[in-house]
Amino acid sequence: MKKVISLIVLAIFIAGTGFAQKFAYVDTQYILDNLPEFTEAQAQLDELSSLWQKEIEAKFTEVDKMYKDFQAQALLLPDDMKKKKEQEIVDREKEAKTLQMKRFGKDGDLFKKRQELVKPIQEKVYNAIQEIATSSNYAIIFDKAGALTILYASPRYDISDDVLNSLGATPGTRKKSSGSGTLVPGGGAQENKK
Repeated sequence: MKKVISLIVLAIFIAGTGFAQKFAYVDTQYILDNLPEFTEAQAQLDELSSLWQKEIEAKFTEVDKMYKDFQAQALLLPDDMKKKKEQEIVDREKEAKTLQMKRFGKDGDLFKKRQELVKPIQEKVYNAIQEIATSSNYAIIFDKAGALTILYASPRYDISDDVLNSLGATPGTRKKSSGSGTLVPGGGAQENKK
C-alpha cells in the first residue's frame, strides 16, 4: 500500500512539474527602438521614402501641368492634335503610376530596401531571444509589440532589457510603451512564476 501511495505522490509531483513552465515576454518595438543600427536603418528608409515621394510628386505635377495646358489650348487644336496630346497625358500619368508602384508597391523598392536593412537586425534580435530562452529555460516568450494581445503582463517577466544587453545595446535609451503592469484590452495571457 505504501508503494502505491508513493507512486501516486511521485506521479502527481512529476505531472505538476511538467505544467510549471516558465513564461516571459519581450517588447520587440522597444528593443528595436533602442538599437542604434535600427535607428540608422529607419533614418535611411525615411530619407529614401521622402526622396522617392518627391520624385513621384514631380511626375504627377508634370501631368497636371500638361492637362491644364491642354485644356487652355483644346479649343484651338485640330482633332488629331487633341488626341495626340491626350495620349501623351495618359502615357505620362501611367509612367507616374508605374513609378509609384515600383517604389512603394507590395514588392517595391522601399519594401526591398527595408528587407535589406531591417531583416538582419530582426534576425539578430530573434537569435538573442532564442539564446536567452534556451539558457533560462523559458517554454514560451510572447511579443508584447506584436499582434498577440496580452491582457496583463507583470514587468518581472519582461526580458526585453536582457535581450538588449545580449545584443550589446544600452537598455532604456528609449522608453517602454507602458509602465509597471501592462493592461491591454482584448485578450489574456497566463502568468507563471520563475
